[in-house]
Amino acid sequence: MQNPNNFNERKEAADKARQAMLQRFKTKAATIDPVVEAERIEQAKARDEKRAAAEEKRRARVAAEKEERILQAQLKAEAEALEAKRAAEEVEKKRLADIEAAEVLAFEQKARRDLKYAARKARQGGKR
Repeated sequence: MQNPNNFNERKEAADKARQAMLQRFKTKAATIDPVVEAERIEQAKARDEKRAAAEEKRRARVAAEKEERILQAQLKAEAEALEAKRAAEEVEKKRLADIEAAEVLAFEQKARRDLKYAARKARQGGKR
């Protein structure tokens, strides 16, 4: 079996090393030059302004695209309405033409029937 003290000693040594590294990092971070810090702040502000400008540009582009889609949809709806109206007018014209053709046909049939009747009467009238 292993000695538990050996494990604990190694664990404590590792913890101390970790703490020493953290302390070194903290002391480095604490001694930041104010000029460098001001420069970083300026860079961050410039970066934020650039992001805000890009976001505003993107929003404007999205709004313009949305308006364009709405306009295209309206134009498409108007075109479809015109096409539907034209088709309805064509159907109505065809219906009226069919009615007129049926009336003409009925008139012609009646005229033929009347002629046959008149011819038959004329034949029978001669026999009487």
